[in-house]
Amino acid sequence: MTNMTLAVPNDLMEVMKRHKEIKWSEVARQALNEKANELRLMDEILSKSVLTEDDAVRIGKMVNENIAKRHRLK
Repeated sequence: MTNMTLAVPNDLMEVMKRHKEIKWSEVARQALNEKANELRLMDEILSKSVLTEDDAVRIGKMVNENIAKRHRLK
C-alpha cells in the first residue's frame, strides 16, 4: 500500500485532535475510495456517450438562454 501525506486546515486538525478515538487514516481512505468509485462510474457512463464537448456547450448555452428568458434577465 502506498503512503500519502495530506495538508488539512487548522480548524479541522483541532477536531481531529479532540477525537483521537477515530482512525482518521481509515476515514480518509474510505472517502478517497468513494470518490474513486464515483469517477469510475462516471468514466463508464461517459465511455458509451456520443455527446461531444461542442454538443454539451451548445446545449448549455440553450439552457442558459431559456433560464434568462424565463426570469426576464434578457
